[in-house]
Amino acid sequence: MVGKTILHYKIIEKIGEGGMGVVYKAKDTKLERTVAIKFLPRQIAVNSEERERFKIEAKAAASLNHPNIATIYAIEEVDGDTFIVMEYIKGKELRELTTDDRELSIEDATNYATQIAEGLKAAHEEDVIHRDIKSANIMITDKGQVKIMDFGLAKVRGGAQVTKVGTTLGTAAYMSPEQARGEEADHRSDIWSFGVVLYEMLTGKFPFGGDYEQAVTYSILNEEPELSEIPGELQHVVSRSLAKDQTERYQNIDELHSDLKSSEESSTTRTKAARKVLKQGSTNKTRLYLGGAIVLIILLAMAYFLNRSQPIDSIAVLPFINSNNDPDIEYLSDGITETLITKLSQLPELRVMARNTVFRFKGKDMTAQQVGEELNVRAVLTGAIVQRGNALRLNAELVDVSDGAQIWGEQYNRTMDDIFAVQDAISEQISTSLRLKLSSDDKSRLVKRHTEDTEAYQLYLKGRFYMSKRTGEALKTALEYFQQAKDRDPTYALAYAGIADCYGLLPIYSDLSEQEAIPKAKAAALQALQIDEQLVEAHTALANMYQLYDWDLEASEKGFRRAIELNPNYSTAHHWYAMNLSGPARSDEAIAEMKRALALDPLSLIINTDLGVVYLDTRYYDLAIQQLQKTIEMDQNFYWAHYHLGLAYIFKGEISKGMEQLRQAARLDDDPAMLAAMGYGYAISGNTEEAEKALVVLENLSSKRVISLYHFATIYAGLGDREKALAFLQRCLEHRNWELRSLTTDPFWDNLRDDPRFVELLKKMGLE
Repeated sequence: MVGKTILHYKIIEKIGEGGMGVVYKAKDTKLERTVAIKFLPRQIAVNSEERERFKIEAKAAASLNHPNIATIYAIEEVDGDTFIVMEYIKGKELRELTTDDRELSIEDATNYATQIAEGLKAAHEEDVIHRDIKSANIMITDKGQVKIMDFGLAKVRGGAQVTKVGTTLGTAAYMSPEQARGEEADHRSDIWSFGVVLYEMLTGKFPFGGDYEQAVTYSILNEEPELSEIPGELQHVVSRSLAKDQTERYQNIDELHSDLKSSEESSTTRTKAARKVLKQGSTNKTRLYLGGAIVLIILLAMAYFLNRSQPIDSIAVLPFINSNNDPDIEYLSDGITETLITKLSQLPELRVMARNTVFRFKGKDMTAQQVGEELNVRAVLTGAIVQRGNALRLNAELVDVSDGAQIWGEQYNRTMDDIFAVQDAISEQISTSLRLKLSSDDKSRLVKRHTEDTEAYQLYLKGRFYMSKRTGEALKTALEYFQQAKDRDPTYALAYAGIADCYGLLPIYSDLSEQEAIPKAKAAALQALQIDEQLVEAHTALANMYQLYDWDLEASEKGFRRAIELNPNYSTAHHWYAMNLSGPARSDEAIAEMKRALALDPLSLIINTDLGVVYLDTRYYDLAIQQLQKTIEMDQNFYWAHYHLGLAYIFKGEISKGMEQLRQAARLDDDPAMLAAMGYGYAISGNTEEAEKALVVLENLSSKRVISLYHFATIYAGLGDREKALAFLQRCLEHRNWELRSLTTDPFWDNLRDDPRFVELLKKMGLE
């Protein structure tokens, strides 16, 4: 196998083997990165149950996005081989650090245990149970970061049950009593296994021993672990984790994590004891205490300093406050915020919350610490600006979320001509304050400027300000500003990317036709890339046009991958790439990619909605309904979520619930898609009269505004009129309507998929 190239992965060396697969180090020749590839053994691949379990490993792990969980990139099948492609991790297995003659320090054990708990917390929040936690499945990187590996025995709640009841899985020493008995395992089984790993780290041996599997199983079911070698403050954590009765065990990982933190804080008690010793007399005995106390204080101070000196790996940049209270300069406070987000997001070691999420906190009366805790980031940047003519005063403060303390703060009194220098200074100061280790390339990206013309920059910021409003009129205004910025500086690549975005979005949000808009959008994106090939925004815009209007999914995927390679923190690239992947063949990848976008932009209404859309397209209607309801809870007035929730109910067969959601969407927005969907709902429920009325209303509207032909086809499909539905779809093809991209996924067309004319239509689009 070594030396071979499979798809675009060149096998370098074998790095491991277990009951569920052989693992190789490989080179991804497309993305030029080192990966790990896990192959399902051929003798297991022929067994459909084992093969399905292997796929569940990929699905479970790929749905997770957390620094303490190994990232899954893809699952592939070729020539009878099934394999997953995952993050390659340089480091050691935890089991190599916990042998009989080599125990970890209490500090290291507690540190690793806390990271394992945080990884499991992320998994459990997504309803993923590992069920095979053991030291061999936990990697410690060269930098001391924990990576939980191998979700091969995981089970997603609500997913397929592929393990027969009564089958015991996992290495015997780590199995919970319920697993040993062959019973159903839940998240508390992971907590038991965690307790075994913690015991192993602290003592170098297992809590339940035996020379053979049956003896180990007997010990697990009938004996209690010896805790005398466990430090006092951790005995409670180990004991409760290893409670044989599930109801007496920790009921969730949050409780366990809290107790771990408390054990760390016990050092405070030791400090107080040391101070008490310092107050004693000057006898020789007291001097001995005094010396010990001083050493202890020094050690505690060093531990505190080392903890504070660890790099901070996540940040939220809150919208800068417009202290002028002048709506005419709102674009500037918002634009500076966006610029800093864009700069910082290019640093590979830093997770940066995206614009949509942080702007949800604009104007809210919340402290930086409260926002940071809600977003699960370790630092928050806040700021305010005052502009008086050309004079600019900018305040910035970086806050540690753990204790609310200021990490760094500065006030800049400059002119607008110095705006670039101020932003560069803030970015560099943040990277220094967060203790990030930057390469020379990282430093260059941090201070890279796309223009030196401050007026062109302000025009660009105004364009971004209006484009974020996502209405037809606002997009046209944004386009004007981007064009003015481009005219001011013809080498301003970001201005061209803004033009491309506007033209790409206008057919969706206005009556501008695809035939007029898309050539201009492509030309602008290509011009941006000609100026700067590394411009992530341009790659993303062009890839999205290849997807929506050219239906060239291969070129689109290549563009999205390039954008993600250049900036893994760019949530829009992950979001639109997920929509590119959406479809029967790659639905699992689409869900995983959308969740990556959501991890970067958790409060984005459109990303939350589109995760529901991907579930809907995959026919996971219950998951779609759950996700879309969650989105509506975030904003009751977001019509797009009501619209898709209505469709999810209709496709599930709950027509009345679906129609109510569609009516609510129509009350919030006059998008003709709402009327078309209601017409479809009437049609499939047998109310032909109301469905035909919807067609008449659409026809009348078409004399006043552009109405997509796709909407007519939708209602005719619901009525079962294949001839007219296909005729309208053919006309959509001639007009290159962007909605046609969803032909492969939309449930609207399920009753046409066996029609040769529908298949031929997909072939013409290159989607079959």
